[in-house]
Amino acid sequence: MYAAENGKAPSAKVAASIFQEITYSNKDNLTAGIIVAGFDERTGGEVYSVPLGGSLHKQDYAIAGSGSTFIYGYCDKYFRKGFTKDEAVAFVKTSLAEAIKWDGSSGGVIRMVILTNQPTERLIFYPDEYQNEYPNA
Repeated sequence: MYAAENGKAPSAKVAASIFQEITYSNKDNLTAGIIVAGFDERTGGEVYSVPLGGSLHKQDYAIAGSGSTFIYGYCDKYFRKGFTKDEAVAFVKTSLAEAIKWDGSSGGVIRMVILTNQPTERLIFYPDEYQNEYPNA
């Protein structure tokens, strides 16, 4: 809708603001928070969280879902700005493997999207892959 009206894709901030408005307007009917992330040449990579109730928070990273309660400490301890791509993938994979290990409602497959100034890259990791790589997960 935004792209059709403005002739360009929205920035992550604009997309997050649209989600915030929708979430806030429907706060009594929604039971999930939203994470919006993107990359553009002007602002680089951005991550926004729109939790239940519809507030908007720009963050260095965002986690959500039932498994997130098990990994807040891990993420706070090991996240750092300036990860290389491989370090970022390993951080996310390890974090999600831990969430899956401790939360019976988290799925078994890890799906990841890498957003940079390069074409979007999609990764998928199955339990036999990450459980062998991270035996404690």
